Amino acid sequence: MSHKLKVGELKALYLTEEQIWRTFTIVLTARSKKSATYKFGLLKAMVENLYQVDEQGQVTYDQLAYSFTKIYWNLVIHHQLEQGTRGSAVVNRLLDIQSQGNIPRDVTFDKLDPTIQLRAVKQVKSVMKTNVFGALYGDTHGAFYAFDHKTEQFQFHKAVLTFMRKYQRLMVDLINYHMAKMIEQLNEVPNVHYLLDKVESIAKRSTLKPFENVLLQYFEQSCFYCGRSLAKGDVQTHVDHFIPWSFVQSDHLWNLVLTCRRCNTSKNDKIPVRDYLDDVVERNESLLTYPELVVHDRDLLHYKEEKMVHLYEYSIQNGYEDIWLPS
Repeated sequence: MSHKLKVGELKALYLTEEQIWRTFTIVLTARSKKSATYKFGLLKAMVENLYQVDEQGQVTYDQLAYSFTKIYWNLVIHHQLEQGTRGSAVVNRLLDIQSQGNIPRDVTFDKLDPTIQLRAVKQVKSVMKTNVFGALYGDTHGAFYAFDHKTEQFQFHKAVLTFMRKYQRLMVDLINYHMAKMIEQLNEVPNVHYLLDKVESIAKRSTLKPFENVLLQYFEQSCFYCGRSLAKGDVQTHVDHFIPWSFVQSDHLWNLVLTCRRCNTSKNDKIPVRDYLDDVVERNESLLTYPELVVHDRDLLHYKEEKMVHLYEYSIQNGYEDIWLPS
């Protein structure tokens, strides 16, 4: 059985968009055998790490497991939603951690002590090795990614990586919808729209304060967009996703900027005018000159200017055509 595989090699050297679409359709719909929401969880974790890969398209198990654990902690502990028969392995391990630490159910993953987060990630990663990596690999016929339990490396097929970046917004909507539909069948809840709200929000951190502290420490205290000073007591400091979170679906330091309240509120879910792309690229080059940041922030380890440029271009291709300029 594919879910028991310890190594999975790429079985397709070339894939067309039509082939990738066809396979995604099978995976997301009832034509793919699913006894738990694991495959949707892995797809969401893959989306969160599309820009965290190295030059070979590789991402570590730890990175995927962090995203996967965050998703399931918030679904299982915070929202108390059942995940299916085979989902009990992750459910039971997270419930044990929650019980042993006497952690209130209203505590989301990002608010957990880092030591508890790491413990949860380690526990969930072992389940992913047994029940997750091989299962989705089998459903995609080994065409989407390769994996190796010994080295704990996951490698995207280059065509799939490009495809998921190109259609990222649509991928997120499809994955969230089908995941919510399956959870609806497993739980006594009002309807799929209620669940969509839960599923769409599980990836988002509740606070960007740690990032704000880093940016204030290393950069001038002024709004990235309008230049207004943020040092004055009457000006509220905000942290903005340069490329909207609704597209990126994750929080990366290289995609976060300090802003004033007026600019952040005005920009909302829009893309800044392209001139600011050069500014954020220059800012990120400055970030990379601080070794202590690169060492402690895994988001910066594989950052390249090309990623920022591609992210900007892909966001426009995904429908973010309302270009914003501060007033």
